[in-house]
Amino acid sequence: MKNTIGASFYIRFLLTSIIIIVSGLFFLNNNFGENYYAGDPVIIDSDITLAKALENITIPDSIKKNLAIVDVNYFSFDNRLHKGQLVIRKELATDIKAIFKEIEYSHFPVEKVIPIVKYNWSDDASMEDNNSSAFNYRTIKGSKVMSFHSKGQAIDINPLINPEIKHGEVSPAGGVYDTTKPGTITINSIVFKAFIKRGWQWGGQWHSYKDYQHFEKANVNDDNIAAKGNTVIPFKHAVIRAKKLIKKH
Repeated sequence: MKNTIGASFYIRFLLTSIIIIVSGLFFLNNNFGENYYAGDPVIIDSDITLAKALENITIPDSIKKNLAIVDVNYFSFDNRLHKGQLVIRKELATDIKAIFKEIEYSHFPVEKVIPIVKYNWSDDASMEDNNSSAFNYRTIKGSKVMSFHSKGQAIDINPLINPEIKHGEVSPAGGVYDTTKPGTITINSIVFKAFIKRGWQWGGQWHSYKDYQHFEKANVNDDNIAAKGNTVIPFKHAVIRAKKLIKKH
C-alpha cells in the first residue's frame, strides 16, 4: 500500500514538474518579456458600436446589413495585451475570432486594430499609422472596381511593415518589407497559416504585384466578382457570360 501511494505521489510530482517546465518554455519561446504580466489590464484601442464604426459614410443597405463588429485581442509592439475591433462581414466573424486567437497565443505583434472611421475613411491615413483594418467602402486604388474591403471580406494587417509593392511603388509611403522585423507576414508566420487554412488568400502570393498586408476571402457568395489585384469570376457568372458571347457570334 505504501509503495502504491509513493508511486502515485511521484507520478503526480513528475507530471506537475513537466507542466511547469513546458509552460516556462512556451513563454520564453514566444518572447513574453518583462513588460507583460498575466494580471495586467488589457489596453483598449477600440471599443465602439457598429453604428459608430459606420458613421460619416454612405453604404448600400445590401452591404450594411451583412456587417458585424468583432472584438479581438492581440499583443502590440509594447508587449502588452490590447483589445481592438474589426468591422467584417458577418459570415467571416467566426474566422476572424479564431485567427486572432492564434495571433494572440503566438504573440505575433499587431500594432493596433481600429475601425477606419477613426481615420475619416482614409485608407492612406490608416496604413501610415500601421493600423490593421477590414471594412472600408472604397474602390481598389487607381480603379473603379470595388475592393473586397467594401464588403468586409478583406483585412490589412500591420500595413506599414507589410506594404503593397506595385511596379516599384510602395504603399503606404515609407513602408518597408523586411522579413527580419517582428510583425512582418511571411509564408512561415502564424498569421499566414491561420488565414490560409481557413480558405483566405494572401496578397503576398500574387504574381502581378505584392500586397503583403492583405488577406481576402472571395468565396462567401456568388456575388463576389472582383478581387484586389486579381479577377475572380464565379462559375455561375462565367456560364452566363459564355452564353452571351455565343449568342453574339
